[in-house]
Order: sequence, then C-alpha cells, then structure tokens
Amino acid sequence: MAATRLAQNEKPLYKKKRGWKKSDGWLPYVLIAPTFFLIVGVMVFPIFRVFDLSFQSYDFTRLKEAGYIGLENFRNIFFHDKLFPGTVGITVKWVVLEVVLQLVLGLIVALLLNETFKLRGLVRSLVLVPWAVSGVLTTMLWSLMYNQHIGVINDLLKRLGIIHENIAWLANTHTVFGSVVIAELWRGIPFFAITLLAALQSIPREVYESCEVDGAGKARKLFYITLPYLKETIVFTTLLRAIWEFNSIDMIFTMTNGGPMDMTTTLPIYMMKTSILEGNYGYGSAIGVVTFLFLMIFVILYLWLNKAGGMQDE
Repeated sequence: MAATRLAQNEKPLYKKKRGWKKSDGWLPYVLIAPTFFLIVGVMVFPIFRVFDLSFQSYDFTRLKEAGYIGLENFRNIFFHDKLFPGTVGITVKWVVLEVVLQLVLGLIVALLLNETFKLRGLVRSLVLVPWAVSGVLTTMLWSLMYNQHIGVINDLLKRLGIIHENIAWLANTHTVFGSVVIAELWRGIPFFAITLLAALQSIPREVYESCEVDGAGKARKLFYITLPYLKETIVFTTLLRAIWEFNSIDMIFTMTNGGPMDMTTTLPIYMMKTSILEGNYGYGSAIGVVTFLFLMIFVILYLWLNKAGGMQDE
C-alpha cells in the first residue's frame, strides 16, 4: 500500500505533448499564405494576363481600338506576319547550335579537368569564371573585343595574316550570328563542364580498371562507360540549357538589338520589341503565348524521346 501511495504521489518525468486541436487546423494555411499570394502575384497573374491580352487589340498607339478580337492576333502571326517565320528559324538555329556546341565542348573540358595534374583546383575555379560573370558585363567585354576599330580580335587576326582589313563583326550580316554564338559559348560552356565533371567523379573507378584489364582503350571507355553513366546528367542539363537559350535575351539584345536586318531576332526578342518597345501588348502577348506553346511542346517531346528524362533502360 505504501508503495502504491508513493507511486501515485510521484510526478511523471515527461509530460504528454498537447495534440493538435481542430481549431489549430488553419495555422499551417496561415503560415503558407504569404508565399502562396506572392507566387500568385509574381507568376500566376502575369501568365494569366499575357493569355488574356493575346486575345485583345491592345496597342498604346491605338487605344481607342482596344478590346477583345478573338484569334485575330494569332491569325496575323501565322498567315500575315512576314517576320515571324524567320524568327522561328533563327531561334531553332540558335538553340541547336548553342546546346550542341556547349555540350560537346563542355564534355571535353570536363574530361580534361577530371584528369590529375598540377594546379587542378585553380584551373577548375578559373573555368567557372565565365558562368559567374553577368550577361551585361559579358556583352560589354565581347562588344569591345568585336569592335571594328579598337577590338582585339581584329588586331590579332591582322597580326596572324588571316584578315587584311578590320571587320565590323556585329554589323555584318555574314558574321553577326556566328559572333554572338561564340560569345554565348564562352559563357555557357562552364555550365556543362562543371555539371558533367561532378557526374564524372561519381563513376566508380573499379569499372574503368576492369575495362583496362580487358584491354579496352580510351575510346571504348568513353562510349561504353563514361557516356552511359552520364546519360541522365546530359539529358537534364541539355533540357535546362535549351530552355535557357530559348528564352535568352540579354546578350543578343544588348550586343545587336536583334539586327542587323533582324539576323539575330529570336522569338523572345521579337516579343519584347513588339510589346515593350513598340507598345503593342496585344500582339506581343500573342507572340509570347505561341513561344510558350512551342517551348512546352519541345519539352514534352524531348522528355518522351528520352524516356522521361533518361530513366533507367528496360
């Protein structure tokens, strides 16, 4: 009896935690409400607004004619706009060239950085520098190098005897597109180099050693070991880079403004110039919707062709 009475008088070492009451069910929603409304205000509403404007005649120079016109903007884009087909072709060429060249050159750089040599850490850090530089600063650097009168590229090529007269690289219709492609390559290669280098370091060393024992050369190790192990990383990085290059505006616009003769006008630049510079928000929004649909179809087809992002082979 005394032991029972003593046990009843002892206080429990741990108090039972208070459970959630029904009245507390609203608390999580209150906590996430600011983030939810921020997303709606910053992302959802602008997207909805663009789709809404695409069905309107909303031109700052003709506000009296503002109103809903149905599919008229889209009809003009596909059947009457002479500039639209050219911008589609330039956009496709831009994305394909940039992604393929950046992938191939980035893979080569990653394979070199994966080797053992002196000052490897310093070299890896220097490779990342172009990716860390802002687009505007990159534009300024390359614009100076491409300058017809004081540019280092003309001076270097003349010293090597390759050219005899200075070339206006960004004003010549034959050289402007390639010049911008090279400038963007300089900025984009480090992205592939760093991501592929990280994937290379995850490949088991024992696999390479087994192949060396079997007498496999560097080419066989590359195509039968390295590339299969990098498949998922390549699929993911190329998809990301394709989307970024598709929407790339800063470098092309600041270097060439889409010219000369619209030789570097991609769909996003055409949309921006139509809506923001010319004030035709209705037609510019319709171009934006078409651009969004093109990009969405590309992503779906790309993932489907790569078995949903390079999933494991059957």
